[in-house]
Amino acid sequence: MKTNRLVGWSSAGAFSFGLLLLLPFIDNSTTTVISSHSSFHEAHQSPSGSYRTDPSNNHTSVDLPPQPDGNRPFTTNTDSIGEPKPIPPYIERALDWLASAQFENGGWGAGTHANQGVRDPHAVSIDPATTAFSGMALARAGNTLTEGPYRSNLKRALDYLLAVVEQSPADSPALTDLNGTQPQVKLGRFIDVSMVSQFLTRMLPETESDAKYHARVKNALDKCVHKIQLAQNADGSISEGGWAGVLQSAMANNALEGAADAGAKVDKDALKRSQDYQQANVSADGSVRTEAAAGVSLYSIASAQRAAAPIVRDARQRVERARKEGKISEEAELDATTLQSIGYSEDEARRAAETVRSYEKATEMLGSDDVLSGFGNNGGEEFLSYMMTSEALASAGGADWDNWYSRMNQRLEHVQNQNGSWSGHHCITSPVFSTAAVIMTITADRDAYRFAQK
Repeated sequence: MKTNRLVGWSSAGAFSFGLLLLLPFIDNSTTTVISSHSSFHEAHQSPSGSYRTDPSNNHTSVDLPPQPDGNRPFTTNTDSIGEPKPIPPYIERALDWLASAQFENGGWGAGTHANQGVRDPHAVSIDPATTAFSGMALARAGNTLTEGPYRSNLKRALDYLLAVVEQSPADSPALTDLNGTQPQVKLGRFIDVSMVSQFLTRMLPETESDAKYHARVKNALDKCVHKIQLAQNADGSISEGGWAGVLQSAMANNALEGAADAGAKVDKDALKRSQDYQQANVSADGSVRTEAAAGVSLYSIASAQRAAAPIVRDARQRVERARKEGKISEEAELDATTLQSIGYSEDEARRAAETVRSYEKATEMLGSDDVLSGFGNNGGEEFLSYMMTSEALASAGGADWDNWYSRMNQRLEHVQNQNGSWSGHHCITSPVFSTAAVIMTITADRDAYRFAQK
């Protein structure tokens, strides 16, 4: 089915960029829900006023202080983010295949680690992580619950996942009794809840016209966030990591950022620990920690780059605005001294400058084909890593994204299966998981563009 797919507007919080720099603005005496992009919430406020404040449990929604010119401090530079690129025909085929792989009850499955050779998408058990990931791919490509050729697929996926979350115990980090799935064994035991949390965040604004349905999504999202926080280790990673546990922790970080942006009950300290853990995987001098990445630098580099994207994008935009306003010279470098001169505290400036250097080093390393090869051939882990880099680079737009997009198009179209899917050749071999990741990789600029309009 070939159609003109518009930008997906269902991706609430899909790019939660700028969250890290919000932390210095928040009163440290209280557990806080970080809520950026207030204009989004004002535009999508439900009749019941959901997700703005919660007097219980010391959770508070925080709106950012205005700048002197009346602009919000973390406004996206839309000039650098052009309209999203058309969806290529080979991705159109992938979307058709992915929709056909869905079970009638709304689920998708990746299969088990014990039976990696099974490639028939209907000959495997359904799992929540793969269902959520597939739903996110359809949403990013432009489908909503009411519009798009795959709107019914999206609705069935949401109903299936709501039932899974509602039936799961509240005080366990696990979302399902299912064990041994490919995503669980290779990414981590609790990958399901991080993936489902991200999907629910995307669906939250879509249900606002139905108060009862919206409440179910809201409650399910809060439950997932609670589970993620239960699973978090003291260093910010997620417990019971799999073969490449850094990727499970990366998905949890994305989930917490997105949920916080949507106004869910996210502990700011848990979010900060998560962000710090991911960013620490790549240092400014280019050293890479791979002990939680199966020794594969790609997984750590992409995870760190994606986690650093919010602070880097914000720092670049604030420096550029200061240049245009004549507050700093055109030649001023993006370093701690410059950042302090435009309003950062000494600690904020130091941390931001270090993060920018680490991000730039990660981007440089990802230019290497040796790094991109990951484990040596394509698995679902490689495709997931490519997706995170796409999200990081698309958020800034410009030449870096254009170059990456071109490389990914060439790399991924070349290895597509004849039926429109992709398969992994190690670890996560699932064509459903792999295909969803590739779709998300190539369409990342659609979320970036949507975010920039808010």
